[in-house]
Amino acid sequence: MKDTPQPRTPEEVAPRPKQSGGIALSLGSSAVWTERMLETLERGIIGGKWYSLIDKVWDQGTLRMAAQAVVAKDGSAGVDGESCEALDEHLEEIIELLSQQLKAGRYRPKPVKRVWIDKPGTTEKRPLGVPTVRERVVQTALLYVLEPIFESDFAEHSYGFRPRRRAQQAVERVEGLLREGKVWVVDVDFKGYFDSIPQIPLERLVAAKVADGRVLELVRQYLRQGVMETAKGWQPTEQGTPQGAVISPLLANIYLNPLDHQMAQAGQEMTRYADDFIVQCQTKAEAEAVLAEVQAWAAAAGLTVHPQKTRIVDASQPGGFDFLGWHFERSWKWPREKSEQRFRETIRKQTRRTAGLAMSEIIAGLNRRVKGWVGYFRGGNGDVYDRLDGWIRMRLRSIQRKRDRRQGRGRGLDHHRYPNAYWAELGLISLKALARAKPSNPA
Repeated sequence: MKDTPQPRTPEEVAPRPKQSGGIALSLGSSAVWTERMLETLERGIIGGKWYSLIDKVWDQGTLRMAAQAVVAKDGSAGVDGESCEALDEHLEEIIELLSQQLKAGRYRPKPVKRVWIDKPGTTEKRPLGVPTVRERVVQTALLYVLEPIFESDFAEHSYGFRPRRRAQQAVERVEGLLREGKVWVVDVDFKGYFDSIPQIPLERLVAAKVADGRVLELVRQYLRQGVMETAKGWQPTEQGTPQGAVISPLLANIYLNPLDHQMAQAGQEMTRYADDFIVQCQTKAEAEAVLAEVQAWAAAAGLTVHPQKTRIVDASQPGGFDFLGWHFERSWKWPREKSEQRFRETIRKQTRRTAGLAMSEIIAGLNRRVKGWVGYFRGGNGDVYDRLDGWIRMRLRSIQRKRDRRQGRGRGLDHHRYPNAYWAELGLISLKALARAKPSNPA
């Protein structure tokens, strides 16, 4: 690898993602899709289906960009134990092998490694699928090829896992609708959505736009590749699409797209981010009718509306609702409790009293975390930023107290020994100041 020229990254190939009409493309897709293909996408293809796509997937340039994207994310190894580092070391030979296997029809994905991760704020765990790094390369290449085809038909109010769309845009839409008086909120939760999507109807939705049998077979293989779990061995996947698989977010969006358009055609104000969505209404009666419509659609689509987590809320009254990490209530919004808890857990790990790092290093790490958190949770109401600022300084005073050979956490006279100005001089960023400052790049 060191003796061969470094392949170009997607950013080098396409510094600015192309657009076809109103369709935004990711960097990877914009590098794969030619101007001619984009023109066809814009005017509509004859018969409404795309043929001869598999050659774009097995193209070594596509696979190389996909591999670089996988290496950059540096995720965990799958069932074969191959790491991203190993992929990077043997990049060219792995790309050539994958290309040959795809061309010859000999490519077969290995099972997904299943791990269970905590659901913040609960004792429950949720399953996460970890494909092998080679599967992630092929899935990323497949995503580059398929994404623009379906992106062209996705609804405007869908924001999750789409090029040039962010959760902040969905939050802004929700706030705007609340200001318009659409305060009756239908808060819907599909029970185990990713794991319960019926596969055959999903495959039909893909086949409605893609006629390349080898691409459809690749999608089918990924849906049915099964999972491998410690102490349980291989298990089939007869429904759902594994959370953690590169192609899963696109497939999840494809399956909910008919509901998006049904709501839009009925004039309903839906805001969706992956499987997390709400519908905002003017009246309680309208909200009740929408909920009944969503329940009927879900039943026909083979999905289950969670009976405890699905509800109708009047956001103009105490109680409010949570959406995309925020809590909305009576014209205000602030980070929801679980979002704050998650942030605190991260900070606790960085500010253990036994931390052996220099205080400057600890503060530098905290600043990175604070910037990231406030980058999303900017502009909220309430005292959350003040409260977190004080709590972080207490954690730092506790570290300093231990280094001064005193027990307990920072309190009392420690506020005079190490006042707020002391931490500011050391460069500690204030959440409150950052949250109130005008964003340097609002876009």
